Amino acid sequence: MHFFQRLEETSTRNTSLLCVGLDPDPKRLPDWCLEFADPVLTFNRHIIDLTCDLVCAYKPNIAFYEALGGNGWSTLYDTILYAHSKGIPVILDAKRGDIGSSAEKYAHAVFQRMGADAVTVNPYMGWDAVEPFVRYAERGVFVLCLTSNAGAQDFQMLDGNGRPLYEHVAEQAAGWNERGNIGLVAGATYPDELGCVRLLAPDLWILLPGVGAQGANLEIAVDYALRRDGSGVIVNASRAVYWADDPREAALRLRDQINAVRARKLEQVAQERRARPRASTDPHKVSLALALHDVGAIQFGNFTLQSGVQSPIYVDLRLLVSKPEALALAASEYGRILENLVFDRLAAIPYAGLPLGTAVALQTRTPLIYPRKEVKSYGTRRAIEGWYHAGETVVVLDDLITSGASKLDAIKPLRDAGLLVHDVVVLIDRESGGSEELAAHHINVHSVFKLRDLLDILVHHERISADQRAQVENFLQMQTA
Repeated sequence: MHFFQRLEETSTRNTSLLCVGLDPDPKRLPDWCLEFADPVLTFNRHIIDLTCDLVCAYKPNIAFYEALGGNGWSTLYDTILYAHSKGIPVILDAKRGDIGSSAEKYAHAVFQRMGADAVTVNPYMGWDAVEPFVRYAERGVFVLCLTSNAGAQDFQMLDGNGRPLYEHVAEQAAGWNERGNIGLVAGATYPDELGCVRLLAPDLWILLPGVGAQGANLEIAVDYALRRDGSGVIVNASRAVYWADDPREAALRLRDQINAVRARKLEQVAQERRARPRASTDPHKVSLALALHDVGAIQFGNFTLQSGVQSPIYVDLRLLVSKPEALALAASEYGRILENLVFDRLAAIPYAGLPLGTAVALQTRTPLIYPRKEVKSYGTRRAIEGWYHAGETVVVLDDLITSGASKLDAIKPLRDAGLLVHDVVVLIDRESGGSEELAAHHINVHSVFKLRDLLDILVHHERISADQRAQVENFLQMQTA
């Protein structure tokens, strides 16, 4: 069975997202263990017996077994076997990271020799250091993304082209997950960054260290790491359970605390669903809306628009050129609007409107022209590219409309050339007064989406939260007040 299937099965059976770390120190073992030939293995079995109905996985750290010398390997192997006998999968915390044949041998060792169900790996050397592990499609591979130690800030939070390195790792790991066997390691000690990791990798399982002895706030960290289905996170506790006076009581307390957070998360999601606005059920619009989100064209944050206004949302439809399927969906929706208009040719506004206009022209077999942003000082010196005749009617195409000023600027050379402009078609109307401004100049604006309608679809299909939609609603009301 695939590792994550086994994990889900165990988590459901034990109603648990708790993982107990099995990290022995011979000097701390109780005296009663010393009577046995392998006291570490004896104590590990004791911990497993006490907690096997309270956990979803165990996580031995390989360093503690290497430190035992030659016998450490057999102790680790037998510990994994014993956990399996209780029906619990094992994540071997090895943090391997090497290239080529070395990585292949490491993968063979942890999976084939030691029998681990999953392993932690270091992505610092890139895909060729991770791929030999991912090749074992039935095993799990947890990529170090944001570790829980203080030194994580030395490299993992360094700026990389305007974003911290750990964000690039999260995105890259999600892209590597073609076999469905990759997860992430993200520490509970950095809750805000942890929340960012979850946003970047909404479906991946997160192995969450830092709870317990490292002092992270369990409730905050688990809330930030959980998926919307109340799962998707493995909360690791090592010393807090392994060396507790009563390991079973410590594990039970942690499991119940985690489950309380899960219950609140699920109730929050349920409330959002009950409050969800009615959204379009047009399958064409729904498919396009989801494609726009998935390509990254809808972004939330704090953005300065061309008008200088600060906005909580930014729509970047230039990204459509990198997703031909989404561009084709958009062109089809433009075509549906154009079926009800009367015109001779199309006119696309550079720059964002030009690839959209080209796609629409190809789908509808309609001639296309475009007004230049800057007239060349050489060659034909045309202000408008393409063939046309004065007196013809053109429909202007662009990506979106905020205010009407930029549309009027683009329409002016068309009208100066004797072309008639009565209609503008955009993919998104940001509902910031642009349509009303053009109406004052006897130009009708037709949009595939009003911004609010687009966001309603994304909320309904759980691509964004109701809170994100509410932020935009407040912004729009302030704009039109």
